[in-house]
Amino acid sequence: MACKLAHSSFLFMGPQQRPIMNNRVATLSSPGTYFLKWESLPQERIQLQKCSKSLRNPMIVQAVAIPVAPSPPSSAEHRKQITESYGFRQIGEPLPNNVTLKDIVDTLPKKVFEIDDMKAWKSVLISVTSYALGLFMISKAPWYLLPLAWAWTGTASTGFFVIGHDCAHKSFARNKFVEDIVGTLAFLPLIYPYEPWRFKHDRHHARTNMLNEDTAWHPVWKEEFESSPVLRKAIIYGYGPFRPWMSIAHWLMWHFDLKKFRPNEVKRVKISLACVFAFMAIGWPLIVFKTGIMGWIKFWLMPWLGYHFWVIQISHLLMSTFTMVHHTAPHIPFKHSDDWNAAQAQLNGTVHCDYPSWIEILCHDINVHIPHHISPRIPSYNLRAAHKSLQENWGKYLNEAAWNWRLMKTILTICHVYDKEENYIAFDKLAPGDSQPINFLKKVMPDYA
Repeated sequence: MACKLAHSSFLFMGPQQRPIMNNRVATLSSPGTYFLKWESLPQERIQLQKCSKSLRNPMIVQAVAIPVAPSPPSSAEHRKQITESYGFRQIGEPLPNNVTLKDIVDTLPKKVFEIDDMKAWKSVLISVTSYALGLFMISKAPWYLLPLAWAWTGTASTGFFVIGHDCAHKSFARNKFVEDIVGTLAFLPLIYPYEPWRFKHDRHHARTNMLNEDTAWHPVWKEEFESSPVLRKAIIYGYGPFRPWMSIAHWLMWHFDLKKFRPNEVKRVKISLACVFAFMAIGWPLIVFKTGIMGWIKFWLMPWLGYHFWVIQISHLLMSTFTMVHHTAPHIPFKHSDDWNAAQAQLNGTVHCDYPSWIEILCHDINVHIPHHISPRIPSYNLRAAHKSLQENWGKYLNEAAWNWRLMKTILTICHVYDKEENYIAFDKLAPGDSQPINFLKKVMPDYA
């Protein structure tokens, strides 16, 4: 029996606008089919076209019922809206399912894969010089300028990590034995075991944005979030205000436990761990002997914390600023293995982000990150040329941004708990009473791009 809504008025608006009702809710099950839910009626949906119950008491309802905005992949206008809202320069179109990773790699110029020893050792010179300059600035700077000196030195030490990162991908030198030596030495000042990181990082590239399989990170599971009040609080703080430094937790959890590695990997892992412990046993006492405990904090610990803020290292569940920006956005989904597509994950699931020039130089362009995920064999000094080629051939599919506060605010306050339909659900929607850290970030973080 058809329903009659007495004294009701409706306004149907365009598909890109949001439903508005005064103390009422309008929902949609499919295009062209609308539902209303009234507070005075049982909590069930009543279809406008078909209804099994009549409304005996006429009530005045003033509503705006409109279709829910389509998902980003199906709407250019919606992508344009969320591009500005999220702090991006461009949110790419979805890559067609029939495009393979090989199709993309084949469009890249062969020269971007070529190893240039001169450029490789130039990057080493830049890192050594900039790090030495940073230590000099720390030694001479008055106390109120120390944060600037620490920021420079921490960023310069990230350059060491990028060099080791290239060595791990066999894209630094033609001699692979040299790469292993350089990679190990580059990681030592950071107290980072080279081989354990290399094994974990290779798996991240093979399974980027794959749920349960990506060794970089994945969103919080709802079951995990609701399992314990104490754990929930820790997760909220860890994924909120402390998120840029959570790579430290990963450093401890994932690179010093031999049980986390395959039997054929353990021997090389032990060698890396021995090198790290030897550096700590010799290097730290020397620093303390020469400069005291405060000198150790001043010259090593504070730059090390700066490194962990930027570090490109890939963490499991936890991540630092570079990785956070490269692989996290409300529109980028994580998928189960049966729905996962390598080309989509590497091209659509990775973000290019421009940083200030001095950071780009000290970190050897590792922020030009999409081509690195298309092929890790591309040396860091060829990433810009590779990205230019991707822009020419696949530009409409790329996610691009320049670092800004709105981008960081989006990631820190939205990208939390996994949801198959929405990609992420924010902590403050699931547990508003425990989400003071997230509310604090929303208030204090700037909102400009």
